[in-house]
Order: sequence, then C-alpha cells, then structure tokens
Amino acid sequence: MPTDRRGALRAGAATALAGAFATACGTEPRPAAPPPERAAPAAPAAAPAPRRWPGRPAEITHGPRTRPRVALTFHGQGDPALARAILDGAERAGARITVLAVGSWLDQHPEMARRILDGGHDLGNHTQRHLDISAMTEDEAFAEIDACAGRLRRLTGSVGSWFRPSRTPHATATVLRAARRAGYPHALSYDVDSLDFTSPGPAAVVAHATGRITAGSVVSLHFGYPDTVAALPLLLADLDRRGLKAVTTTELLS
Repeated sequence: MPTDRRGALRAGAATALAGAFATACGTEPRPAAPPPERAAPAAPAAAPAPRRWPGRPAEITHGPRTRPRVALTFHGQGDPALARAILDGAERAGARITVLAVGSWLDQHPEMARRILDGGHDLGNHTQRHLDISAMTEDEAFAEIDACAGRLRRLTGSVGSWFRPSRTPHATATVLRAARRAGYPHALSYDVDSLDFTSPGPAAVVAHATGRITAGSVVSLHFGYPDTVAALPLLLADLDRRGLKAVTTTELLS
C-alpha cells in the first residue's frame, strides 16, 4: 500500500477513535458562569435642606393668599401607628403634608423619618425634647434645635426643610438667632390652630380649622391624637369642596 494511503488511513482511524472516545466519555463540562453581580442598592437621596425665602420674614406664618393652596403641618410625636394612619390618609387623598418631628420621637422611631419623605411630604425640626424653648437662653435653645438637626441629618442626610419652635406658636428673637446658628433661615409658625391636641372630637377639629382656613393658610395639627386621624378625611373633603389643595409648605411658598 502506498505510504500516503497508509498515512491517510491512520489519520482517519485516529479521528474516529477520538470521536468514539468523546461520545463514550463526554466532553469536559465547562465551569458554570458566575451569576451577574447585583448592583448595590442606591443610597436614599438626601432630604431637602432648609431654604432661604427672599422677601419672606424670619418667621413664616402663611403663604401667598392668591393661590388655592394650604399647608397642613403636623407636630411629629406620639404613637407611630396614628402617624402612619395620617400619612396613609393624606396620600390616598392626593394630599401632601409637613411634619415637624421631635428628635426624641425619632430616636424611638427612626423609621418614621424615611416613611415621611418617601410619601412626598416635608420633614422638619421641632426641637429635641419639645420643651418650652421660649424660656431658654440662646445656647440652650441652640442645643435643643441642633440635637434634633443631628438626628435628622443622620437619618436623612439633611437637617430637614423647616424648624418650628416647641410649646409656642411664635419664635422669640433669641430662638430665631439659635435657629439660624443651627442652619434654619426661617422659623415656621401658622395662622390656623386646629386645637386638635385638646381632643374635642373629630367634628370640632374640622369645624375649628375650616372656619379659619383661607388660601395660603398654614394649619397646626398633631400626630398622636385619634381625633386628628378621624378628622383628616373630613378636613380634606372640605378643602376639596372649596377648591383648596393641601400641599407641603415648600410647595405652598414655591
């Protein structure tokens, strides 16, 4: 047999043998590809910081009277279940509110800070312990404001949008100076007090508030009172009937 024919036969036999071996034993399995890396969850966006509002006084009590908007502002403390009920009720009605949180309440219920912001609401500072801030020296008032600001910063990345003094509707000059030192250009007061903290019953809360609300009003309400939870849908329905929309204080002034 010619040499080149023998070589061709040997090559063919080798190929056939290799194919048979591969068929009998299988090819070496490839290692499984590693699962794709999951992206780390994005860090929550920092909450809005306080703004300076040109043309507005150091203490803001209401917004423009020419637009059909009002701000419902809540002193943030008390049973978190009642707070969640108010937040849920506002959101179901398409309303947004402003919460001025007490620092010691955030210490006990830190999850509430993010819950408020995630609902599209404003979050601010109502001092650390909710004491009579008007009776304090400037350094004492600053310590109270700054302590709550620190809680807010740790939980949200910001000291919050607003500051409201505790146990008084109006900030003294001393408190305003302390607030500016803590990073708040304005104090937030109100022109309508619902008196819900007296627990007069839901109908009385609504009647007292709606009889005084006008376009641009800033309304004082509270977490922690069942009457307020029951009154909120009635209050929002009355505002809607009058063509008034409940917005955050930031939206009210913007």
